[in-house]
Amino acid sequence: MSRPDEEKIRIVLVDDHLIMRGGLRLMIETQPDMVMVGEAGSRAEAFAVVSAATPDLILLDLDLEGENSLDFLPDLLRAAPGARVLVLTGVRDPETHNQAVRLGALGVVLKSKATETLIKAIRKVQEGEVWLERATMANLVASITQPKKIDPEAAKIAALTDRERDVITLVGEGLKNEQIAGRLFISEKTVRNHLTSIYDKLGVPSRLELMIYAYRYGLAKLPR
Repeated sequence: MSRPDEEKIRIVLVDDHLIMRGGLRLMIETQPDMVMVGEAGSRAEAFAVVSAATPDLILLDLDLEGENSLDFLPDLLRAAPGARVLVLTGVRDPETHNQAVRLGALGVVLKSKATETLIKAIRKVQEGEVWLERATMANLVASITQPKKIDPEAAKIAALTDRERDVITLVGEGLKNEQIAGRLFISEKTVRNHLTSIYDKLGVPSRLELMIYAYRYGLAKLPR
């Protein structure tokens, strides 16, 4: 049963290929929990549309009229406060994917993937999760070739409570807030409060940055 539009994931699609946009629009419109609120085929159109449509999620093609969308991704996020970005690309270069998430995207989906993969990625990213293939996550962590010295971080890590360390470990395993709450026998609100405290103590801005920090400093193990 379809939800009212105000309860659906509001999506803006930014892609300069009309055929691609048409296919993605049809796919999205068949989902009961999604609605397309705008489309753009250029950088200028993208800024105009996201400002007017206030989307929850932006599907962003990396190659836009010959321009690399990564060049304006941070500005696009500032133009659409609260929106999440899921990158669509035909480029398989891991460093390009790494750069996308460093600039603020919460996920990368290859255009060669099945439709079901993109739909699942949209829902996961809308829930605040990171959508990256395991190999991409491993490359992202491995790409940090000059890790920070432990000493400057020791005081931050020492400030963590035992429960906050438990939360970090489970975040590192890829668990959602609901799953973490179940494992620790606490409420989701308490999990969110712990995460807010953790972000503040460690100086990390997002769940993805927390995962990377945890892997680097031994607070969690990279999933196999």
